[in-house]
Amino acid sequence: MARNYIEMRQPRDIGDIISVYFEFFKLNLKNYLNIFVTYNGLFILGFIGVSYLLVTGFMGTIQMNENASIMGQGSDETFVYIGLGALGFFILFVMTAILNYSLAASYMVVYDSEKTHKIEKTTVWALIKQQAGNIFVFIVLMILIYVGIFILGVILSIVPLVGTLAFYLLLMAYTAWMGLSFMCMLMEKKHVTDALGEGWHLLFKFFWKSVLVNLVVGILVGLLLMLVLTVPAVLLGIYAYFSVESGAALDTSPFSKILWTLGLAILMVVYSLNQSLQQFINGVLYFSLHEELYNDHARAKIDQIGSGE
Repeated sequence: MARNYIEMRQPRDIGDIISVYFEFFKLNLKNYLNIFVTYNGLFILGFIGVSYLLVTGFMGTIQMNENASIMGQGSDETFVYIGLGALGFFILFVMTAILNYSLAASYMVVYDSEKTHKIEKTTVWALIKQQAGNIFVFIVLMILIYVGIFILGVILSIVPLVGTLAFYLLLMAYTAWMGLSFMCMLMEKKHVTDALGEGWHLLFKFFWKSVLVNLVVGILVGLLLMLVLTVPAVLLGIYAYFSVESGAALDTSPFSKILWTLGLAILMVVYSLNQSLQQFINGVLYFSLHEELYNDHARAKIDQIGSGE
């Protein structure tokens, strides 16, 4: 019989955590995609609009380069399209990052409490609304910490090779710390600073496990998403090739504009989904590290046996 729940609260080594992550991914992907599309619907439409602005702007730039006499108003409109598209992309990027980071963590908390992959989207959303204030404060601190780490990383990168490796290690540790802390905040109802402290404790208690799990799974998920993007990329490549062969103008064709707009929008949506998949990594990691450190689940099982339940 197919499994409908994977017990997360078990101490696991790196290989087991990675295996459980992909098993969880396979079991919950369909249900989570339904939740993802529901709460990202407006943002997906926004990505299409932003893609249209960027594609229109870049196509206008190509036309200007091909005909240097086209200046003035057409030039201004082109840069307005690109500027609005870039601004829209930045706003959507920040909003979807917060949303999907929260959706993934909330999903895992509900998954652990209800012990089923048939999770109602309203239950996931209710937890996010309940913790909305803490989530906002956490994201603000998360950004500020990232700025500090980025500056430190730039300084470290001055040292050839070793500095660059140290920078990437710092980024992996930061990713694990934020992911573990966010799970602590939602799962244990901790205040933001307490959650960051608990995440820090888990990170440095199991530093290499945390960093390596994020590194390996991050690479594998990235390759998987690149494989998904191969299909639209190949189709766009074939269209561009035959358009050039036939002498069709890629920068003026309405069909070309639609195709490139949809292609860019798909790229943005897949990247948005990746924000959730990255947080799922730290969700699985959190339950494993927390149980290895505190043995809460094992003690509860022993208590049940002792009470005859």
